[in-house]
Amino acid sequence: MKPDRADAFRTERAEMLRLCGELDEKEWGTASKALGWSVQDVVAHIGATCRSFFTPSMVTMMRMNDLERTNDLFVDKRRGRTPSQTVAEYERWTRVMGVAARLPLDWVRVPMAELGRFPAGLMIGGAMTFDHHTHLRFDIVPALGRPVPGTDANRMATVLEWMFAVLGNQVRSAQPAWFVDPLTIELEGLGGGTWSVGPGGVVTVGPSDKSAATITGRAEDFPEWATHRADWRDRDLRISGDVDYSARFLDFARVV
Repeated sequence: MKPDRADAFRTERAEMLRLCGELDEKEWGTASKALGWSVQDVVAHIGATCRSFFTPSMVTMMRMNDLERTNDLFVDKRRGRTPSQTVAEYERWTRVMGVAARLPLDWVRVPMAELGRFPAGLMIGGAMTFDHHTHLRFDIVPALGRPVPGTDANRMATVLEWMFAVLGNQVRSAQPAWFVDPLTIELEGLGGGTWSVGPGGVVTVGPSDKSAATITGRAEDFPEWATHRADWRDRDLRISGDVDYSARFLDFARVV
């Protein structure tokens, strides 16, 4: 069943606004777990990304071949702003994004830097839910020593939908010569499921009877280790089948 991306985005936005309303001046300036960015920088990044969808900055996002460098440039332009100015931009453009997330836009395919082309509806609702979810839980609250916010099946399903779309494009673009057999990834818990990732970046829902191995873990852990915020070896993953082949894939795969 297709996740409700608009609802997932709305809920993650509410979580971020709640946190922003609680931060003091020191916390805004705290170094986040995102290298080189403070907590305020992370919020500025999300606001800037949402704004870029509706301004000429979108051309930059589409044409650049280094998304992380582009994100750094957007954040650099916002340094020197007060937290209230950062929140104001974030609040305004995420509100616009929330409206856009309700529109039927999957028929339009849009490029996003080196990540490839995606249905516009998936990029708006999926990418930005993923951005909120990942930055909040793995970059901001751990740096502040605050409790990690909960999630739900719909939000996780939205995050995973986006991540597997990016992963498929990554494999398709890199075309690693050693990746000749599909792998099955089974994620348990909220929003979880089973996906097959094959040569050429073909991602399908469900296992493949030709899989070299099955990699099993928790859905809620996937955004952390699949973005290389944590080493997959330090998380509770179980591999059934070709362990060496699976390890090579897990080291290669990095969703941004």
